Amino acid sequence: MVVNDCPGFFVNRVLFPYFAGFHMLLRDGADFQAVDKAMERFGWPMGPAYLMDVVGMDTGVHAAEVMAQGFPARMRHQWQDATQVLVANQRLGQKNGKGYYLYAPDKKGKPKKTVDPTTYELIKGVVAPRKEFSPDEIVARCMVPMVNEVARCLEEKIVGSPQEADMALLYGVGFPPFRGGACRYVDQLGAANYVATADRLGPLGKVYEAPPLLRDMAARNARFYG
Repeated sequence: MVVNDCPGFFVNRVLFPYFAGFHMLLRDGADFQAVDKAMERFGWPMGPAYLMDVVGMDTGVHAAEVMAQGFPARMRHQWQDATQVLVANQRLGQKNGKGYYLYAPDKKGKPKKTVDPTTYELIKGVVAPRKEFSPDEIVARCMVPMVNEVARCLEEKIVGSPQEADMALLYGVGFPPFRGGACRYVDQLGAANYVATADRLGPLGKVYEAPPLLRDMAARNARFYG
């Protein structure tokens, strides 16, 4: 699949708004373990904290800065996020055995994650007091930024079609296969329902603002797949 040029191309461009939603949840008091569990139940092979550990947290922080430079209105934030704090404390994820989780080889030599209370101590200065979020709210707050960015990539012809966008998500970032990709996910929800959720979350920041393509689809009761 060929995509047009932009910061992060397609896959990273849509993945980092997802991480932004995750970081805002933590900032607002969510437990990273609860976020991981909710997103894994939704169908992701691993939640965002675990994924950040696997990617490499220093790599994630660097890539997030590249995206912020490319799309400052949506992807730059003026507060320190939990991943930045952990990297500043030399927690780089699986590559050095400690990130959001601790890692030690299992009997087969594969890294096995365990919970580390130190993580909570390190990030307590940049997160709100612990607050319960429902699994549905966690999913919405992580998925809406990603789906919005997919729609923008379609508007800008970064990716040629909903089918190509969904294929890239399924094979490039491990999007839950049974959900079929971001465009099929919008069709499953209904564009009007999706936009209503985005509007409810809109006060959180521009990354939650549904782009014109999705608003037009909601107004026409249109679908990505006919």
